[in-house]
Amino acid sequence: MVDRDAAGPDPARAVRAAVAAGVDLVQVRERRLGGARLLAHAQEIAAAARRGARESGAAVRVVVNRRADIALAIAADGVHLGFDGMEIGDARRLLGPRAFIGVSAHSVAEVAAATDADYAHLAPIFPPLSKRATRPALGLEALAAAARSGVAVLAQGGITVENARDACRAGAAGVAVTGSILLSADVVNTTRALRDALNRG
Repeated sequence: MVDRDAAGPDPARAVRAAVAAGVDLVQVRERRLGGARLLAHAQEIAAAARRGARESGAAVRVVVNRRADIALAIAADGVHLGFDGMEIGDARRLLGPRAFIGVSAHSVAEVAAATDADYAHLAPIFPPLSKRATRPALGLEALAAAARSGVAVLAQGGITVENARDACRAGAAGVAVTGSILLSADVVNTTRALRDALNRG
């Protein structure tokens, strides 16, 4: 997830490097921008992600947090919906039946209710790295229960190279990170280590 507060002075460069090193889903998450500035930022991040994918010969999906209109404008792969966002069905009608749509969840019940989504972020599994904790960590048992719901679950919150493998073994389809990569002094090697941990998990 790309948050300018946790991406250093050149978020596009960090995203390009991370995708080239193994990131396969980029979420543009920027709540402080609007209008033309948000559109320009999303275009820049999407372009950087696609360049990174071309360099690695791998695929990447780009989704935009909350803003289906921005996702449509930049030809993103989909949108990530928050609790106050549009309904999943409305997003699919706007973006098309192949749109990749995710939702935010903070409990097992919320994941289980997201049956129309392609994936759900469940957070926080561990205390977050890139911001102050506002909720108690759910832990691996809750993650395992959510994964049994039938919705693909991405573990979010405090995910590191050291615990990503445990998250996958608990049933996560993947992980969603901001600080682990974007706050790293070495984006490439951190991404590669995280990718390796996921593959082994």
